[in-house]
Amino acid sequence: MPDLASLAFDMAPVGICLTEDRIIRAVNESFARMTGHDANLLPGQSFRIFYDSDRAFDGIRDVGLDPLRDGRDFTDERLLRHATGRAILVRFRARTLTPDRPLARLVMTFAPLTDTTQDRHLTPRERTVIAGLTRGRTSKEIARDLGLSPRTVEDVRARLLRRFGVRNAAELLARLSGPAF
Repeated sequence: MPDLASLAFDMAPVGICLTEDRIIRAVNESFARMTGHDANLLPGQSFRIFYDSDRAFDGIRDVGLDPLRDGRDFTDERLLRHATGRAILVRFRARTLTPDRPLARLVMTFAPLTDTTQDRHLTPRERTVIAGLTRGRTSKEIARDLGLSPRTVEDVRARLLRRFGVRNAAELLARLSGPAF
């Protein structure tokens, strides 16, 4: 019989991943299922496989390092790439085991933020804009990161505000992370 700590790790209701310098060292079954990968094949791979481009992977690298250096946890919402290529929006949490070098050994959890009704279905473009908003990016910065025009990002943002009946990005993010999602 496996020890209780291993059992808890494997059966946790959220995805858990341990990385060292952005290389996967261990994952649980929930993380593997969520991302569509075989848990036995992920250790040793770069976390790059969960991003659409090198630019996206490089761009997310420094997000949240300040709180980790200060010994605090970091959380945000972000997009990961599923093994099928589709984007999945997740609540991301991280804790470093090495505050002087936060990425040297990092424990991360991932919980999917799923759409529960058809009228709340988010397109891949909407999800990428929302992911940028969760990182505090402006429409212009999101556009630059995604290779889009700022007008396109503004249009997506305005459409989301109307659909969810909110006035600004902060209200939108609060609505999307609420119990209906």
